[in-house]
Amino acid sequence: MGHVVAPPPAPRGRTRAAVAAIALLAVATASGGLYAALTFEDDNPVRASAPRGEVSPGGPGGPVNVAEGGQVAPLRRVVPPDVLAVARKPISPVQVAKVTRISGVRDVVAVSGGAVQLQGRQVNALAVDPSSFRSWTPPGTAKKTDLWSALEGGQFAVSPSAADQLRLSRGFPYPVVARTVPTLTMGGSGQFGLPGIDMLVGRDAGARMGLVPDIAVLVNAPGADPAKVAAAVTGLLGRGTNVVNLHEGRYRTSGDGGRPGSYLDLYRQAARSCRGLSWTVLAAIGQVESDHGRDAGPSSAGALGPMQFLPATWRAYGVDGDGDGKADITNPFDAVPGAAKYLCANGAGGGGERLYRAVWQYNHADWYVRKVLGLARAYEARYR
Repeated sequence: MGHVVAPPPAPRGRTRAAVAAIALLAVATASGGLYAALTFEDDNPVRASAPRGEVSPGGPGGPVNVAEGGQVAPLRRVVPPDVLAVARKPISPVQVAKVTRISGVRDVVAVSGGAVQLQGRQVNALAVDPSSFRSWTPPGTAKKTDLWSALEGGQFAVSPSAADQLRLSRGFPYPVVARTVPTLTMGGSGQFGLPGIDMLVGRDAGARMGLVPDIAVLVNAPGADPAKVAAAVTGLLGRGTNVVNLHEGRYRTSGDGGRPGSYLDLYRQAARSCRGLSWTVLAAIGQVESDHGRDAGPSSAGALGPMQFLPATWRAYGVDGDGDGKADITNPFDAVPGAAKYLCANGAGGGGERLYRAVWQYNHADWYVRKVLGLARAYEARYR
């Protein structure tokens, strides 16, 4: 979370409050990301009931939130976002539909959002559906069911940097200054993988706070040129829309505790365990087998997980990649390193004919090998 550049003074008789709506101010964060500071003008702003940096037991916007957590759907896939767009006004369903029709786009999600005050500091917040939005976050965060359950129960989550800089503690209530001043409990922290976004709340909490509906969209376009997708999104949503290509180096993020923050990072990290194996081969297999976790099976043959292992093969080559004490065939942190181990054991690190035979061992079909190696070359050309 970064330092906030204060907006210019409001005209006489009007005061700027802390919830998003109209003006988009882009400033750098401490981590080098983009801070989309959204503000709006309001004749009757709501002020916090506690002094800066202090925590009050309640506020005029509502009672202390003590929800234990809500029910969320299990994580079934991971959808790495390629483009983030923040508009100057709510994005209409028609505009969202047009974004979904951009060449190469697979998934689009619209979210509410705005800039709020937390512990006396301005923080960008998104209001999301915890069950579906968890798929759009880095794998390390996506698998934190307790965090998403907390959001469903009316609590909030923040990035680790925000938790540290604002001295926030899980389980404690804090007043959040928006159109109202609800007092919400911090339910946890995690990397969100979105530059400048340091706070998440559930949809109901966002509505109570007065966050702007559908002010931003995340776009997933695997295999497409993210720069071209970003340009197309800009054209559809109009001037003044802040569109970020999340593949640009300054916006790249990693997962919790140094773990990969996306499938792309995960492929790269796993390939390092096998000398001579290119990450592009793992990426190609991940695309062919499950479209990077979108269709994790079971297949007609009984294969499971993002890398589509048969259970018998997994028992021999399964890896506990995230150190949680379990080699989970459905967990990308385990499955991708497991695929690297299997390929390496079959000689993939030797390249050439040995790589061909190793991929053939993964799926006994020459068409499959040709498809994987062709996709690997395409990945290499795109990400060189």
